[in-house]
Amino acid sequence: MRRPSARHSASARSGRATLTRQAGWFAVIGVASTAGQALLYWVLRHWSPPLMANLASLGFVTVLNTEANRRLTFRGAAVRAVRAHLAAGVLFVLAYLVTSGAVLLLRHYRPDASPARETLVLVPSFALVTVVRFTLLRLVVFAGRRPH
Repeated sequence: MRRPSARHSASARSGRATLTRQAGWFAVIGVASTAGQALLYWVLRHWSPPLMANLASLGFVTVLNTEANRRLTFRGAAVRAVRAHLAAGVLFVLAYLVTSGAVLLLRHYRPDASPARETLVLVPSFALVTVVRFTLLRLVVFAGRRPH
């Protein structure tokens, strides 16, 4: 039986520590973003239709979320802000489709649903999108791009 080298073990511990730190920051930012997005959607929903409120709230929060994750979650990654925000734009489209689908399904089955009920339906959608977002940002956008 072959034992892993000390170098490999240290590398594995470092990788786990990085993932733990990233997941922690992403969770904090994700919770704050979800709360902010839900509140903004609820406020906007009083003056605009569901899809417009979703577009505005998601767009605003996505920009802030991406920058916070670039600076805190994936700090040290040599990815320029423009590249990170462009990648987030692609993820934004996915997020908009998922969250709009959720609110449209609710409106189909409960046409008289209040903005508060719509917001409650959107929160799990935001959470699902957040998990997908973390995975894609970590594996695609910020993967293996460390400064030298």
